[in-house]
Amino acid sequence: MAFPRRSTAALLTLALLGGPLTGVLPLARAQQTASPADQAAPATSPAAPAPAATPTDTTAPDTASPDAGSENASLELVRKGQKDGKERRIRIVRTGTSDETGIFTVCSPQDGDPENAPNIAVFSETGKGGIEITIDKNLIRVPLAVVTQQQPKEGQDGSDGRVEASAGTAQFLDAAPAGATDRLSKCGVQATPKPAPDTVFVTQGKTELKGQSLVYDETDGIARIDGPITFNRPNQTDPLTGKSDKIEVDVDQEKTTLVGNVVLNSAGGRVSRAARVEYDDTRNLARLIGTPDQPAQSVKGGDTLTAGMILYDLDRNEVYAVKAEGGTITGEFQDGDTGTDTAQGGSTPSTTPTTTPPGSTSPP
Repeated sequence: MAFPRRSTAALLTLALLGGPLTGVLPLARAQQTASPADQAAPATSPAAPAPAATPTDTTAPDTASPDAGSENASLELVRKGQKDGKERRIRIVRTGTSDETGIFTVCSPQDGDPENAPNIAVFSETGKGGIEITIDKNLIRVPLAVVTQQQPKEGQDGSDGRVEASAGTAQFLDAAPAGATDRLSKCGVQATPKPAPDTVFVTQGKTELKGQSLVYDETDGIARIDGPITFNRPNQTDPLTGKSDKIEVDVDQEKTTLVGNVVLNSAGGRVSRAARVEYDDTRNLARLIGTPDQPAQSVKGGDTLTAGMILYDLDRNEVYAVKAEGGTITGEFQDGDTGTDTAQGGSTPSTTPTTTPPGSTSPP
């Protein structure tokens, strides 16, 4: 069923966790009752502007859950896989509840907008919890997210859309600016993105990454996090750090990939490079994927392994070469070594596929 114009946010795929739908959506309520001339301004007194975010603060937000019983605004985008038809959800939650640290509001279609125009939700939170965005296995925290959600088609209980997230703030305005043409301004809302390095926090299992902005779009179902990306995976004996140009999260494929000039450094001295690295922390496994111009390579001491694909055991910082169809595996190993980290071992280059790491499945 299509939403009526100027509907309340309760008709979206929204939920208020731990409390009733009261005192959270002032703009949506105003649009139900105000005359067309008054619809640009919020029905309630505007909340105080959220304090400015601190883009230079590289401390990860607090992961503690909000106090029980507090009201937390949230919504879900629902994506239906183009190939398998499976529904996958992207969840956005404001962890704070104070007007002093942020806002949440939904701006419904205004007079003059097409009947099927999307709703636009604004989440901002400068408190330690930030805005939580869950995409596949990744929990992402940012200070600001603007979410465009399409109207659901008849018979559907949710819909897809677009997410733009970064450091920044949002606030209610006293009134819509004269001559305002964009939706948020007409609704009396101002969102001010301030992308900066190390302000988008991504957690997957033990792996922690930082970037500077995120854009997810329904057209291809991929969330792209721009870098520079920094990578950190704690380990009591051999922690792993790294970097890449960006991160891509393919929602349909349920796959997270470091993209562009990827470098992984273990404290034990292993340095690995590839054009792309698919990582799955739940399986303690990364796939280093090379290109003709930039093959996957892993170096430790005098040992060098080069292949079209290298499987990387994230817990043990060991590598296993995989021979791509039509490709080769080469290695250079110093005489006198007790062995290598490839499954083949030995002191001569490997030219055949090797086995996969313990506990993993064969690569596609």
